[in-house]
Amino acid sequence: MATVWLCGFAFLAGFVDAIVGGGGLIQIPALFLLLPAGEAAVGATVLGTNKLSSICGTAMAVVQYSRRIKLNWASLLPGALTALVFSYLGARVVASLSTALLRPLLLVLLVVVAAYTYAHHDLGTRHAPRFATGRESWLSILVGAAIGFYDGFFGPGTGSFLIFIFVGWFGFEFLTASASAKVINCATNLSAVAFFAATNHILYERALPMGAANLAGSLLGTRLAMWKGNRFVRGFFLIVVAVLILLYGWEAAKGLGS
Repeated sequence: MATVWLCGFAFLAGFVDAIVGGGGLIQIPALFLLLPAGEAAVGATVLGTNKLSSICGTAMAVVQYSRRIKLNWASLLPGALTALVFSYLGARVVASLSTALLRPLLLVLLVVVAAYTYAHHDLGTRHAPRFATGRESWLSILVGAAIGFYDGFFGPGTGSFLIFIFVGWFGFEFLTASASAKVINCATNLSAVAFFAATNHILYERALPMGAANLAGSLLGTRLAMWKGNRFVRGFFLIVVAVLILLYGWEAAKGLGS
């Protein structure tokens, strides 16, 4: 029965993640809550199961977006390959370091992202790339290294940060930014899956049916995003970032109270 419920949450996670990222906010807590105590006790196993499920939806989003949206593969692929390598490095580093210090910084960054996006109503409404392909490729590599390492080391908010970078820095519209973010995210997920599989931290009997559900949710989410367009994606983006702020604000408040 737990797997059935997990598949429901995986479907919802795939739907949300395909539009603006943030699927891990739904799927990871569900795994901790619904898995038997013995399986949920090992954090790496929960994360590995989540990553295998997530990559199914992320890959589907890449396929769906690439069919309808013109992506600059010449700049995205170098960034994706860099993200793949640095995500693996981040996953290796997290085994020996604490991520607790990142939470206050993450909260501040999310507030800045939300405030900036809300204040600039026209942000991401038109596609006006600021850089030539050559320079965009080098910047994509830089973004891939930073975001890839962050995703492997910590993770929450990766998709939302990528969308904001592509909109605010690269000059993409929200829909193209979401599609581009999925390419980078797919690479970081692939790297994480390789790491967790090699260390035997994936519950395949849970992850595979969840992956099918995540894929179905992603298919619905990408189609809805392309149908509704940039304003819908922008609004959805602000909602997800607000949820992230509330989540980490609540955790920070509990930490101060303890």
